[in-house]
Amino acid sequence: MKVLVIGPGGREHAIVRSLLADPKVSEVHAAPGNAGISALVPTYAIDANDPDAVAALAVRLTVDLVVVGPEAPLAAGVSDAVRAAGIPVFGPDKAAAQLEASKAFAKEVMAEAGVPTAMARVAGTAEEAADALDTFGAPYVVKDDGLAAGKGVVVTNNRDEALAHAQSCFDAGGTVVIEEFLDGPEVSVFVLCDGSNTVALSPAQDFKRIFDNDEGPNTGGMGAYTPLEWAPEGLIQEVIDRVAQPTVNQMANRGTPFVGVLFVGLALTSRGTRVIEFNVRFGDPETQAVLARLKTPLGGLLMAAAKGDLDKVQPLRWSKDTAVAVVVAAENYPDTPRTGDRIRGLKKVDALDGVHVIHAGTKLDGEGKVVSAGGRVLAVVALGTDLVEARERAYDGVELVQLDGSQFRTDIGGKAARGQIRVTAPGTPAASKAKA
Repeated sequence: MKVLVIGPGGREHAIVRSLLADPKVSEVHAAPGNAGISALVPTYAIDANDPDAVAALAVRLTVDLVVVGPEAPLAAGVSDAVRAAGIPVFGPDKAAAQLEASKAFAKEVMAEAGVPTAMARVAGTAEEAADALDTFGAPYVVKDDGLAAGKGVVVTNNRDEALAHAQSCFDAGGTVVIEEFLDGPEVSVFVLCDGSNTVALSPAQDFKRIFDNDEGPNTGGMGAYTPLEWAPEGLIQEVIDRVAQPTVNQMANRGTPFVGVLFVGLALTSRGTRVIEFNVRFGDPETQAVLARLKTPLGGLLMAAAKGDLDKVQPLRWSKDTAVAVVVAAENYPDTPRTGDRIRGLKKVDALDGVHVIHAGTKLDGEGKVVSAGGRVLAVVALGTDLVEARERAYDGVELVQLDGSQFRTDIGGKAARGQIRVTAPGTPAASKAKA
């Protein structure tokens, strides 16, 4: 099997690594890739958001499967163009990708499918936003309706800050979704879908805020870990039965079958499990941790989803280890990150037991040296017999990375390692709002 992976980031590097470990995958190609990906497989400097360019490359390489990583190419219709060229694709078409491209659309589908989620209103003016904020009260949750690379959400107790974020979205020609605040710890679950069937991967937890203790602005994600020892028994089955399968069924009923990965962002609230949001691709950086534990060959799984054969897949096999991914970000991320700085120490990190580096915002300079090229530069991923060991190994690796002005969170998985996360069953006193 020859596979083409589309995208430039850490998620794609993790996917490429896993595909190369699949004995049935003979070749892997990537476009556009990054410095880490180019060290493993051939890369091609095309515009990943150009459907015709991606389809033409897939045809030229005579690949058997295209895996589309990021949300922007999916929303642009890359999967449509590749399918039209007769090549199987792991990734939803443009119509189905609206589950992420429009939060208002996702809320509509959830309502039709009976999926438990936060109460919400769509606002297109400052007056509508103010009314919605006053209806739900603080903490205020304001989401850009469109794609925002994980950074379009503001959660604040400051009403003026909430209104200002809404106004910035209006000024850009968009709308916002304003929701009730959901208490309880958050969980990310990736569900593979083939248009009819669903298969869930191991749940993970990520960390959106830039600073320790969930302070500062939202980012694309500063780290993640899996599995979640504190998650309620039966959570995955609940996600399949109440969220993923009803959503896939509803999308099929609409004539827009969903093929790819449905990323379900959950809050385990004191009133029960609630969906925070849907994404239509593997999450970053959760993918880096989740795929590090997956023992079932990835290529076969993604091809089964692309061809409608997930019902034939055997139960997934997982490592008993815990995985932790810690993101190293550039100076001034998430605002205007500093780029072009040399990155050193990567070979030393890879030499550590159970540790590897996943590249995200990296490239090679004119001398063939690895330099920073984005906000989230790389992730250090570690496996350990438990969360404590995995965290120690990951942070040992982070300390070896040399990048001027870089920043990282020191508390990825910390509260979970100390047993400080509690999920309260509905009907009992409010669940802890502490996040790992």
